[in-house]
Amino acid sequence: MIPIAFTGGGTGGHIYPGLAVAAALKELLPCRIFWIGSAAGMDRSIVEEAGFEFFGVPSGKLRRYFSLKNISDILKINAGFWAARRILKKEKPALLFSKGGFVSVPPCAAAASLGIPVFTHESDYSPGLATRINARFARRIFTAYEDTASFFAPAFRERVVTAGNPVRPGFRNADAARGRAFLGIGPDERILLVLGGSQGAREINELVRECLPALTKYYTVVHQTGPNQGWDVPASERYLPYAYIREDMPQVLAAAELILGRSGAGTVWEAAVAGKPMALIPLRGSGTRGDQVENARVFEKAGAAVVIGGAGNLKETASALARAVAGLAENAELRNAMAASSARMGNRDGAALIAREIFSALTGET
Repeated sequence: MIPIAFTGGGTGGHIYPGLAVAAALKELLPCRIFWIGSAAGMDRSIVEEAGFEFFGVPSGKLRRYFSLKNISDILKINAGFWAARRILKKEKPALLFSKGGFVSVPPCAAAASLGIPVFTHESDYSPGLATRINARFARRIFTAYEDTASFFAPAFRERVVTAGNPVRPGFRNADAARGRAFLGIGPDERILLVLGGSQGAREINELVRECLPALTKYYTVVHQTGPNQGWDVPASERYLPYAYIREDMPQVLAAAELILGRSGAGTVWEAAVAGKPMALIPLRGSGTRGDQVENARVFEKAGAAVVIGGAGNLKETASALARAVAGLAENAELRNAMAASSARMGNRDGAALIAREIFSALTGET
């Protein structure tokens, strides 16, 4: 069996798309896939639960701004490079696929130093720092959007392949009835699914707290709060909070009429694959490079989403959110048009396309 290395992590948004590619690749090729990820955090549990071997390495965050933590993290990145190099030298993979995140840079550099081909994927509209670095080592640079190629230097653009965003196959054939059974909700109940990403989002949670009565006027609100958010709003007949929905998320998403959440790549593409209209509140401010704002604008321009938020305070944003949800809830024609636009965005099977490219690179077959 051909050994193939995968890397990426730090958040579920960097891991789950990689797992989708791994699953698609195993359908095409007898291979042994192993994952190199962060020795700390959620990476190991997610990968091993999916049935793949995991190797943990030290990882340090890449920052575009001054911080004293940069000093210690440079040491971690260096240690991660040598740890990844030892793993790759021992396991001898035929190729390394990177799904990005700061943990992916040392394995990509280590693979290049050993002559192992590197393929990498960028989920967001504009490439993050990790992808910009990994692109220097990569023979193929997969992107979710065609316009993303313009962000790379001209010398790299011929390596770019637009693939869409890999989404786990469970989202493409999810069963809404199973989602309702999991939630204990009848077939006629309208569902608003609130998502802040795998870690949750404090802003999203506080907005739900502020305008929950307005939301439950139209919907049963299913709210993934995040596992470490200390959420204290109790469940009720019209409000169902969950710290984290793992295996049943595809079915729950399929059952929802409307998705409310951040605009991380995982959220918007999983919703698009399911053909769901979205109300998006992108992460903004100094703590982000603006990728969620860009993602939200793409889906808004496509007619698949409405975007909420900006410079307003909590009450103003909550009021805008309540109005937006009410407007969508009361306009079936608009929701249906948004759902159709969303489905068109999610029609491209990124996992299958990337898996075929890897298969072709390894076997010479197309």
